[in-house]
Amino acid sequence: MASSPLTGVLRLWSLALAISALLAAAGQRWPAPLPVQPALVWLLVLLPPLAVGLWLLARWSLPDPDRGESSD
Repeated sequence: MASSPLTGVLRLWSLALAISALLAAAGQRWPAPLPVQPALVWLLVLLPPLAVGLWLLARWSLPDPDRGESSD
């Protein structure tokens, strides 16, 4: 039986929430604040949307021109 898209979204959301909770807990136990490194911040801010965009472009498919409506 195929899983619905909603199930996949809920699994991904749950994973993201768990990772966020782990990072928040680790941040509270970290002994000293980390120095802000602008290059690393920009990488962390821009890399995920770029990766998702590239993934979407790689999976994007255009309709087959032979199976479309005729222009006659």
